[in-house]
Amino acid sequence: VERPASVVKELVENAIDAGAGRIRIELEQGGIERSEIIDDGCGIEPDQLTLAVAPHATSKLRHADDLHAIATMGFRGEALAAITSVSRFSITTRTADQPSGARLDGEGVTLREPAPCGCPPGTTIVIRNLFFNTPARRKFLRTVQTEFGHVSDLVGRLAMSHPAIGFLLVHDG
Repeated sequence: VERPASVVKELVENAIDAGAGRIRIELEQGGIERSEIIDDGCGIEPDQLTLAVAPHATSKLRHADDLHAIATMGFRGEALAAITSVSRFSITTRTADQPSGARLDGEGVTLREPAPCGCPPGTTIVIRNLFFNTPARRKFLRTVQTEFGHVSDLVGRLAMSHPAIGFLLVHDG
């Protein structure tokens, strides 16, 4: 995790891999203070939510043979573990076959117990205060305009390469 654009890249790629038809990206202060990715993809099973943020975990490989035919943009657990370890976060998710969703909140490596919640199918991930626990890393971030520019360029490239998916990028409201 280098900057807000790397957070957005990983989370949007996870949404694409989850089969999202629409992805909304909301940022505050170029993503430094808040990045929220909302998708209508397949969601995460409630009993897998804590595992999804564990290092070296992935929900994208089910069998050893899957290593020979990787068709995803990355490994959900690796990205989520790295991102959540340097932020305050919440993940709200629901699969289409579940009557309710689940929410996991945390701060760095400290996780709260997942709790049931009402939400539409898909996943919403909110990342707040990026690098709150690594102030030296936070100092390397550039101006809000520069950080937002990196995110905007990235989202434009992802949208162009996935024309069947609707993208919406919102900055500071």
